[in-house]
Amino acid sequence: MSYAIIRTGGKQFRVESGRSYKIPSLVGDAGASVEFNDVLLGSDGSNVKTGVPSLSGAKVTGEIVRQGRGEKIIVFKMKRRKNYAKKQGHRQGFTEVKINDITLG
Repeated sequence: MSYAIIRTGGKQFRVESGRSYKIPSLVGDAGASVEFNDVLLGSDGSNVKTGVPSLSGAKVTGEIVRQGRGEKIIVFKMKRRKNYAKKQGHRQGFTEVKINDITLG
């Protein structure tokens, strides 16, 4: 089982070929291909390669499945006895990406 750890959107994800992942928003429409060059660690099933800080020549390619927005969270701030209360909602955008190929350098 080959996998890789990539960095995108300020976060790190452990990805495998053929699976879909929700990552922070990327530019592109559904069906467009995307390439991740910031590969921190990669494994082909028997050997593990680590980068300092990233693997040179390694890349992960995928396809954008859809763009969307996550579940709504409620941000509520209040100061008791001060007549202050603020309620605000937030939905974080995401891009669903299906990983096609993992190439280790």
